[in-house]
Amino acid sequence: MSNLVTNVGHAHGHDHGHDDHHHDSGEMTVFGFWLYLMTDCILFASIFAAYAVLVNNVAGGPSGHDIFELPYVLGETALLLFSSITYGFAMLALFKGKKNQVLGWLAMTFLFGAGFIGMEINEFHMLISEGFGPNRSGFLSGFFTLVGTHGLHVTSGLIWMAIMMYQVQKSGLTATNKTRLSCLSLFWHFLDVVWICVFTVVYLMGTL
Repeated sequence: MSNLVTNVGHAHGHDHGHDDHHHDSGEMTVFGFWLYLMTDCILFASIFAAYAVLVNNVAGGPSGHDIFELPYVLGETALLLFSSITYGFAMLALFKGKKNQVLGWLAMTFLFGAGFIGMEINEFHMLISEGFGPNRSGFLSGFFTLVGTHGLHVTSGLIWMAIMMYQVQKSGLTATNKTRLSCLSLFWHFLDVVWICVFTVVYLMGTL
């Protein structure tokens, strides 16, 4: 009897240690992702600095005041802001362990993000078709580089989100999936903050 109790105690201790290992591993993964975001901050700060240097080099071409349509960009901004809110609801559902709600909110987030990318691609297409491509001036080179880099990050986030939706549907809300969704949450909200800076520095200041 005493041996049985001892074995059960060892098994329980092993399971508890196993859970702690998963918990610690998840925390380290999130911490590592924070470090990645810091390097991304440096990347965007460098591109913002380059844009600030190039913004007045229009080479006789259009400036931001001539080509930016603020109502259109406000529509883009609204889509990305709403996507950040819906991802927040997805995380709340994740903490409650509601798989279907997580998938539903992630799907809405994906649609908002895809809408944002669609509008951005359309904006680029319109500018290039009018002869205002990135090779037209230093200002436009800086503009396309900054906004395009952000757009590539959002596209990467959408691919990641689609993969996570598949993983959650297939495996459920496992510890690994929870950690990955937490990292994606950091990434998505980070892109939201970067876009607010882009909107203010590029579009808002460009049209004033």
